Amino acid sequence: MPTTNLPYPEEFRRDSVDLLRTSGKPLAVTARELGIHPKTLARWRDFVLGVSGGRGGGGAAADTPDGASREELFEENRRLRRELERVTRQREILKKAASILAEDPQPGMR
Repeated sequence: MPTTNLPYPEEFRRDSVDLLRTSGKPLAVTARELGIHPKTLARWRDFVLGVSGGRGGGGAAADTPDGASREELFEENRRLRRELERVTRQREILKKAASILAEDPQPGMR
């Protein structure tokens, strides 16, 4: 019995592509986790990135107004997200260390 194509909400499509971009996981793994076919996620990704591969379809020009390509912006965004994650972890460690150092020493430890 053939399955019917259920339309996915636009927000789900955008969120799925964003997850694919930021997770660092392969497309097939991300698609499996989302419960969609890998080719479907690849089409959404290509549409969002403006990559049509000669098939026509949706997508804007390959370059943004500031002259950077979408791929360059995508890589910069990925790098900045990784850096933000690293700095956030460092901040959490420093907050824990500061709270430990701010405690009064145990009796007999002076």
